Amino acid sequence: MIATQTQILLAARPEGLPRDTDFKLVSVPIPTPGAGEVLVRSIYLSLDPAMRGWMDDRRSYLPPIQLGEVMRGLAVGEVVDSRDPAFRPGQRVAALTGWQEYAVLPAKELTAIPDEVSLPLALGPLGMTGMTAYFGLLDVGVPQAGETVLVSGAAGAVGSLVGQIAKIEGCRVVGIAGSDDKCRWLTNELGFDAAINYKTTDDLYAALREACPKGVDVYFDNVGGPLLDMALGLLNFGARVVICGAISIYNATEPPPGPANYLSLLVNRARMQGFIVFDYAKRYGEAVAAISKWLAEGKIEARHDIVEGLENAPSALLRLFDGSNQGKLMVRVAPEPEAKVP
Repeated sequence: MIATQTQILLAARPEGLPRDTDFKLVSVPIPTPGAGEVLVRSIYLSLDPAMRGWMDDRRSYLPPIQLGEVMRGLAVGEVVDSRDPAFRPGQRVAALTGWQEYAVLPAKELTAIPDEVSLPLALGPLGMTGMTAYFGLLDVGVPQAGETVLVSGAAGAVGSLVGQIAKIEGCRVVGIAGSDDKCRWLTNELGFDAAINYKTTDDLYAALREACPKGVDVYFDNVGGPLLDMALGLLNFGARVVICGAISIYNATEPPPGPANYLSLLVNRARMQGFIVFDYAKRYGEAVAAISKWLAEGKIEARHDIVEGLENAPSALLRLFDGSNQGKLMVRVAPEPEAKVP
């Protein structure tokens, strides 16, 4: 009897928010690796806002997912079978496996996970999430001690790390989030100096001005839309705007209006720059070392939001857009292997 696995394919290009009918769940044989390839069993699958953009048929930093293809996604898991000497069965790895239980990949596309690192951490602060926060803030934002750093999507996986790293750098940090609980988490547990609930604040711009009395030196933007426009109106001379994402407009069916306050960049000689974390691949080791140290010292913490079952990935993805996720969102595709007894 042929062993099979579950895959989730992109069945249609979403118009607005993705729907169940945009995906197709299929059962296919588990593949066998060839020379130089490795069979990986996914254990945790990362869910990220960027996935929504990959589903559209338009030019981007990665090719769009084609209809009928497995949904693209990063996962951590274990090697089941290897035809490359660099990896052995049972070894834990991270890779772009896609939304499926098993994937055959070239060995060069796998990243080994040290035994002492938990798999959720390998998707969160020690994975692409942490790399994005680290390089986006430190290389693009270039925060200096005493400056004010404003973060949108601050209770999300990336935003919460950005704020904590900014505090380590000696900055005043203000977060924007979508619930009172998230705001309390930011200030009471993560050390943000202030946090604003954008959903319940009547005059958000006034609240931002009050929370940033000396203006904004670095704005780390995960949201785009009106929040970006407000932040532009608060910039100091020489400020830096880091464009990490624009989750508020990913599902828009009409082109969003451009920012009205863009002349603030001219007047304040400010800089607005986008970045893609893959551009820093050669320096990931630097970020992993720094973040590992901060984790060990208790200077940063991470929250994981784990959904059970690969079949629930499509509905779980929507939580990124309604703000109901709490921290790094991921799907548990399979149980973690039992720890080996020495």
